[in-house]
Amino acid sequence: MIGEMDADSVVGYFRGKSILITGSTGFLGKVLVEKILRVQPDVKKLYLLIRAPDAESAKLRIQTEIIGREIFHVLKEKHGVQFNNFIEEKICPLVGDIIYENFGLDNVQLEELSKDIDVIVNGAATTNFFERYDVAFDVNVLGVKHVCAFGAKCPKLKMFLHVSTAYVAGEQEGIIPEKPILMGETLKVGTHLDIESELILVKDTMRELKASCSTEKDGRKTMKELGLKRARHFGWPNTYVFTKAMGEMIMGNLPIDFPVVIIRPSIITSTLKEPLPGWMEGIKTIDSVVIGYAKQTLPFFLVDLDLIMDVIPGDMVVNAMMVAMAAHSEDQQVQVIYHVTSSMRNPAPYSILWRSLFQYFNDNPPCTGRNGERVRLKKMRFFSTVIWFKLYMAVKYMLPLEMLRLVNIALCGVFSRRYNELSRKFRFMMQLSELYAPYTLFKGCFDDINLDKLRMGMNKDNQNNNGSYYFDFDPKYIDWGDYFYNVHIPGVLKYTRD
Repeated sequence: MIGEMDADSVVGYFRGKSILITGSTGFLGKVLVEKILRVQPDVKKLYLLIRAPDAESAKLRIQTEIIGREIFHVLKEKHGVQFNNFIEEKICPLVGDIIYENFGLDNVQLEELSKDIDVIVNGAATTNFFERYDVAFDVNVLGVKHVCAFGAKCPKLKMFLHVSTAYVAGEQEGIIPEKPILMGETLKVGTHLDIESELILVKDTMRELKASCSTEKDGRKTMKELGLKRARHFGWPNTYVFTKAMGEMIMGNLPIDFPVVIIRPSIITSTLKEPLPGWMEGIKTIDSVVIGYAKQTLPFFLVDLDLIMDVIPGDMVVNAMMVAMAAHSEDQQVQVIYHVTSSMRNPAPYSILWRSLFQYFNDNPPCTGRNGERVRLKKMRFFSTVIWFKLYMAVKYMLPLEMLRLVNIALCGVFSRRYNELSRKFRFMMQLSELYAPYTLFKGCFDDINLDKLRMGMNKDNQNNNGSYYFDFDPKYIDWGDYFYNVHIPGVLKYTRD
């Protein structure tokens, strides 16, 4: 049973703690690092595992990719001229990578670090849907194993939090519970997953590529296609969610004697409130539509506007992570899973995003003309089924493309450049729609009964006395139309455009 907590008790939990964070250069990692430092300046140390050739390079990455971002402006204003000293005191860069045992640290470093760590947050992952199988396997599967193995060497460890994704559920329909994925469990009847066999397959394929002297480009293509093939063989839509699911299986099968929390967010969007409304990095699934519409380069999209779009602001995910860490630290329960999602609590159909998008760009027309002039917006066409989408693509694009190919042959390659350019665009649009379809046509609903218990355990007065911090992770009170129009769309345009 989760005892009652308030914001002060959550903040107090992080006082004096040494925390190892992997994935701190990612969007969620930055939001977490900033929030901990802002609400609890008396945290002992944040050890950030950074991929870099040496300590100086790691420090530079932290300066440019983490604390140099806009999200840290509030913290900079708070500390003023002492900001750099504060960061120097609290953040300790570790040169290493989770794909290696012991992160590639030497024995002296490893021993010193393991003695000091109270909390581990594993947020490192490759989130590319169409990632190379060897890369995704190294990070999302073996990486989890290596971080857990390190945790077993930490005598003071009180909490291990792992960031997964709600979409490890694949393309299930109906209500999806917060339950573990068992070792070998798959989403396709008649198949059984052996992680060790998958590792052997990766190694054998890499060996064959090397023996055949394949080019780097061919090797990359082969490994990407292998990941997608294996994912779909077992019932997952892409390499990302497939390897994340295997990572969870690994965790559930290890002899772990410390509390483990698995956080499964849905599609993470820009921050709702803290520390800057609308801050984000990277283009998520729905943001391709925002950017494409702003540039008037996306004439259509494969999405059922009546289906539920499960999104959750990044600051809410971090708030849930911090509350869960405080609630389950030194807990006797071995593992607890939280869906940090909105489809059960406050469902929003994709039509809300489209209406907000249409209204926003009508009120704020983008400058997309040759000379920067504002242009008239074209309507987007939406397809609610793969069949209609493919039929449209065949008539509108494939047929003209085939005609151009024949004309090009007849005219001895006069239109080769044009044909290749249009062919690339066609393949890109097909691949984009194919990769996003499991999300834009998703018919499941994520149960959040565990997260609801965690919410109920928080004091209803979720702020401290002066209101300077809070840990809100309840999407029930979000006005999605207002959020998209006033927060998310402006945030996407401000922070993610080239």
